[in-house]
Amino acid sequence: MTLRGPAELADCLPYLLGYHPSDSVVLVALHGERGRFGGRVKLGIPGSPGEWEPTARQLAECLIETSRRRDGRPDGIVLFLCREPVEGRTGRDVMEWLRPFAQRLRTACGNLDVPVFEALCISGGRFWSYCCPDERCCPVEGAALVAPGTSVLAAAATYAGVGLRGSQKQLEARLEPLSEQVSGGQRRALDGAGVDLVRGMLVGGRERRGIGDDTIALARMLMDRLAEAERITSPPLADAADDRLISDDEAAFVILGLQDRETRDRAAAWMEGPEAEPALRLWRALSRRCVGPYTEHAAAPLTLAGWVAWSTGDEPAARIALAAALRSDAEYVFALLLHQACNEGVEPEAIRKWLRQGGAEPRDLTIPGAGAATEKSGTGVPDSPGGPARPQVRSVRPAAGRPGGRKAAVRPGGQGPSAGVRGRAGGGARRSGGRTEGALGDT
Repeated sequence: MTLRGPAELADCLPYLLGYHPSDSVVLVALHGERGRFGGRVKLGIPGSPGEWEPTARQLAECLIETSRRRDGRPDGIVLFLCREPVEGRTGRDVMEWLRPFAQRLRTACGNLDVPVFEALCISGGRFWSYCCPDERCCPVEGAALVAPGTSVLAAAATYAGVGLRGSQKQLEARLEPLSEQVSGGQRRALDGAGVDLVRGMLVGGRERRGIGDDTIALARMLMDRLAEAERITSPPLADAADDRLISDDEAAFVILGLQDRETRDRAAAWMEGPEAEPALRLWRALSRRCVGPYTEHAAAPLTLAGWVAWSTGDEPAARIALAAALRSDAEYVFALLLHQACNEGVEPEAIRKWLRQGGAEPRDLTIPGAGAATEKSGTGVPDSPGGPARPQVRSVRPAAGRPGGRKAAVRPGGQGPSAGVRGRAGGGARRSGGRTEGALGDT
């Protein structure tokens, strides 16, 4: 299909991504005389104008280099800035505020000898062009976006089976921690189970293997429970129903058990066939249960959710989940590997084959076309491709200022409680910062 003019470019963006982006900058590579779409990069718009220039350089370099490796050096770029106005502001206000960022992006691309053919701001149901001076197609007050689903492009996408998954915010909401108003019980369950489980995993040997076996058994039981439940088509209602089917103690045990790398890799084998859908629902539900000081623990279930989504062909949801995992823990190597492989256009079968063979560590995985992820310095115990061959688990720290209590942690199948735990456990705060979407990838 041939797109003509800014209006059709603005209309096509959600179909390129698979969802309506929120608060994002998107750069798309163009190739050849006809401007064939190639790779893309996407990032959340930095809140501080002081970050715009280095961000623009990073985005331009990332897109051009990744495109060069895959499709050849791009001949041009189209950029989109998407942000909804806050209360009391208009889309035009957003457009004017982002104008310097658009200029920095155009300059960064031009400095690498790749011109920006079009730069659009999409806000408040309208779009503006930073490049087109013709008010007949790009008026000062902006031009209205076409109604969703009514354009020729929408009809062609529907005919081709390309659907939209809603908005970026809706996809992200399925993975976000429960609100403080309802998360108190989950936090207490994580406090109660944390210290003994992590101590057992660090001790290693039979105790560590037993915790891993119990984690897998309980996760399997929860998957069966989810699979047997009534089907609900509305995503928010379906997620709420899944949350009700998993107790706080059950969620706490599996979340903490997945902090062991080998246990997580065993769980990653539920990636295809009838196991995939209940596994994806379970990982999403557990991501929502990583509350309070345990938000960093969400890296494991978020990565598993991203992996299952990618393995089953849902790349938009996969990239959202993997980006969330890396916001939770920027050094989580399994998420880094999957994120890079997805962005490089690697077929997931290479990773499925590795998991079917019982691959135990990310360093054992060779991904054609994807560079190696490397361990970065940081606190805690990183999920690294190298390092000592001791048990790899996330550290759990008792928090200060709270009297300890004793609480039994659930065991699969009613096998009895684990030993009690003293004190409150904390998992570290969620890291902030954006991650660039590689070509064909999201963050």
